Amino acid sequence: MAASMKGPVAVEDVNVTLEDQQKINKFARNTSRMTELKNEIEEKKKSLQNLQDASDDLMMMDDDSLLIPYQIGNIFVSHTQDETQEMLEAAKELLEQEVTGLEERVSAIQQVLSDLKVQLYAKFGNNINLEADER
Repeated sequence: MAASMKGPVAVEDVNVTLEDQQKINKFARNTSRMTELKNEIEEKKKSLQNLQDASDDLMMMDDDSLLIPYQIGNIFVSHTQDETQEMLEAAKELLEQEVTGLEERVSAIQQVLSDLKVQLYAKFGNNINLEADER
């Protein structure tokens, strides 16, 4: 009988405990959250690029006396070129801080996922797939 146990472990031979199921669920939740955070980072980076483009366009303007409309909520408020430039810089700084915070959260989640992968692969081997689908 001992010789038959040396082969790969069949799926039905692995006992999934409550603790194992909790780890699997935690892995799934964290993977989902990380995907959401990465999407949010991409959206903020696009907004950051839009602000940079607006700032660049503003710098190319020749007439300093023009009032520039700047959207605040649902309305536009006209400001001088310098005021608008300052507002754009402040908005860019805020977005950069938000992106940095989100990237730190993603990094922390990646560490948790890495730890869970080690634990789950150690117990389940090839019977579990924890790799993300590439789309």
